[in-house]
Amino acid sequence: MRHSTDSATARLLRTNWIYFLVGGVLLCALFCMSLFIGKYPLTIDGLLSGNDLQWRVFKTLRLSRTLAGCFGGFALAIAGYIYQTVFRNSLASPDIIGVSSGASAGAAVGILFLGSSVAITLCSFGGAILAVILALAFASIDKSGHKSTVVLAGIAVHSIAQTILMCLKLTADPEKELASIEYWIMGSLNNISSHSMIGNLILCAICVILSCLLHRQTLLLSADEGEAQMLGVNVATTRLIVLALATIMVASIVSMTGLISFVGLVAPHCAKKLTGNNKLSTMLLAGIIGGCLLTAADILARSIAATELPVSIFTSLIGAPFLIYLIAGGKQKL
Repeated sequence: MRHSTDSATARLLRTNWIYFLVGGVLLCALFCMSLFIGKYPLTIDGLLSGNDLQWRVFKTLRLSRTLAGCFGGFALAIAGYIYQTVFRNSLASPDIIGVSSGASAGAAVGILFLGSSVAITLCSFGGAILAVILALAFASIDKSGHKSTVVLAGIAVHSIAQTILMCLKLTADPEKELASIEYWIMGSLNNISSHSMIGNLILCAICVILSCLLHRQTLLLSADEGEAQMLGVNVATTRLIVLALATIMVASIVSMTGLISFVGLVAPHCAKKLTGNNKLSTMLLAGIIGGCLLTAADILARSIAATELPVSIFTSLIGAPFLIYLIAGGKQKL
């Protein structure tokens, strides 16, 4: 009996390693494709020959955009995994507590009153963090500590942020500012440069590492609160820390890219479906899948039409049918 159990465990480990290998190879292939696909064609010969223009495009635009796609998708998927685990809700995604709406309102403020790309990024980041602070503050009013309280607080913050955003749109210039706001909301990696992304990616990487170190505590948060407390977990404090890390990850990415839909929903589901468990390896596999999804969507966004399209068009083409599948299958826990 024990021999059969050990054999099953060994097969599972081998299967998981195969998934990691395939996912890693696919992500590397998409990374390389992304470096050479775009309006200005780059070639290996041109780079090796030291062509100055090609190297400038490669270093300042293409490499930074590709890194943002791979790592941005990775972080959004990790955040989605955390939200789904903590809330025990398979439909939970990175905007569950209003982070996306707060980022949108912050970006609109930056577009209307400041104008520079750095200011828009900072305002978006600030709006996302402020939204989360408000959601957690509203949730703290309820002393029962139910998981649904944070979700309801997030819905309230989402409504407030959307109201602010609509008011800002009414004051925007329809030909310039309004179009910029709408384009930002649709999401794009077009304006990312090496100068604008370094701080965001470093902050995001720190949060990813800390989230991996807190994976056991995150899993315990998905159990009944009484059981988690018996196992030595301070539920309220740990939940606050874990959600804050996930939210900072999302804020770091969407403040650069605009809103990216469905990556944080689809990738964790795919990883759990493949591995059949909720271990740390599943969380990391979700990150790899998320990186593949966002990088592939960005490649399509800049190559499928004469003008560059928003990234969320392509992530939604995958995510919307997947969401319908989840609802039809009755697998969500509401």
